[in-house]
Parts: sequence; C-alpha cells; structure tokens
Amino acid sequence: MRDVNTDALRGHMDALLLSVLEAEPLHGYAIIEALQARSGGVLNVPTGTVYPALRRLEQAGYLASEWATVGGRKRRTYRLTSAGRTALAGERSAWREFTTTIASVLEPRAAE
Repeated sequence: MRDVNTDALRGHMDALLLSVLEAEPLHGYAIIEALQARSGGVLNVPTGTVYPALRRLEQAGYLASEWATVGGRKRRTYRLTSAGRTALAGERSAWREFTTTIASVLEPRAAE
C-alpha cells in the first residue's frame, strides 16, 4: 500500500490530529506514530506538517500543551480541550456529509 500524499490530507489534518488526541495526551512523535498505526501504515505525515498544525490548534483553543518528561526526555505533550472535543464532533459530522456527497457522485447509479 502506498503512502497518502500530504496534499491529499489538506483540509483534513486538523480532524486527524484531534481524533488521535481524543483518547490520551501525546507528544508530537507519538502523534505521528499513532497516525501511522491507525491508518495501517498508509499515513506517513512529516513533522513539518504536524508541528505547525499542533501549534495552530493550540492557538485556536482546541489543544493544550505542557512539558513532560517522556522516556527520560523533555517533550511537549498535547491534549484535547473541551473546545477541541466539540470541534472534533463537528469535523466528524462534516466528514460524513462530505463522503456521502462524494460517494453519491462517484458510485455508479442504477438505471433510472
């Protein structure tokens, strides 16, 4: 299976990051690993894409961060805020609507 192009993820990165952080706080590299694991290895998102998105989500109030020692190293750990949970619910709803709409165009129709 091939990696998904980062351009193909444009517009969906926020939802992916919020979703990965829904269960527990994680540091940046663990977020990247979680994206890979949850996608079956298909999503290989570069750090240059993830870290700016994390900062943007934190500035929007969807994430909070703090420094923590993980494996003997100091790392910034991100967690979802209540505003982030609300945003994630909205992202999921928008995603379902989007995929339903696109599928209605792409899927073959029965003869009318």
